Amino acid sequence: MTRSELIEQIKSKKNFLCVGLDPDIEKMPKHILNDEDDPIYEFNKKIIDATAPYCVAFKPNTAFYEAYGLNGIESLENTIKYIKQNYPNHFLIADAKRGDIGNTSSMYAKAFFSRLNCDAITVAPYMGSDSVKPFLKFEGKWAIALGLTSNEGAADFQMQKVDGRELYLNVIETCASWGTKDNMMFVVGATKAEMLDAIRKIIPDHFLLVPGVGAQGGSLADVCKHGLTKDIGLLVNSSRGIIYASNGKDFAEKAGAEAKKMADEMAQFVK
Repeated sequence: MTRSELIEQIKSKKNFLCVGLDPDIEKMPKHILNDEDDPIYEFNKKIIDATAPYCVAFKPNTAFYEAYGLNGIESLENTIKYIKQNYPNHFLIADAKRGDIGNTSSMYAKAFFSRLNCDAITVAPYMGSDSVKPFLKFEGKWAIALGLTSNEGAADFQMQKVDGRELYLNVIETCASWGTKDNMMFVVGATKAEMLDAIRKIIPDHFLLVPGVGAQGGSLADVCKHGLTKDIGLLVNSSRGIIYASNGKDFAEKAGAEAKKMADEMAQFVK
């Protein structure tokens, strides 16, 4: 999906919501676990169908599939195929946080872009340019580099100063020089919304993938205040707050209602 196509989807649907597909069998409704041969896939299908009208993107976190071995990987592949076949206009992000030396990153890119046909993948830029650039060689695909995360350990490295400047700013500025606003995004946690001002001075037009709104305490209004651009420039992700809105037989209906609630709140920011 190109940048212009993504912007068109956001403006036509009047939201910039990304639904995170992080299936945990300990939190899933019991009837799904008892009645289905592939409960993860069946759970995802119902969540996808219920939330698709109110979002522009889906983001499966690969760890939640890899944890279940080959069966989990099959569930991931089936989920991606289902989205691509039934909702081809939705932006599809593989939240895999890959990052390694060049030849390994090339194979990661091939796996997620050529085999699975994802639109984007999250990448860890710690190893430098050869861990990111292989992902940028695929036309119409995106690398989403970890910029500023909202976890407690972010202070261990990201907030440390190098020559008087926080490391995360150096990371974002350097990564931006490897790609363009048309093939690179950045992850910035919603709980660090006030820091978006400094980030936007470096990358005024790049899209940001923003987790942490809702269950993790981030404010949509704050994220928009500091991060919104003329082209919106944001994909705000919600996972737990939507997909686990209920663990009963109405789980899909409740997920759809939560997605609609967020989409309605976003509509005021989409001109």
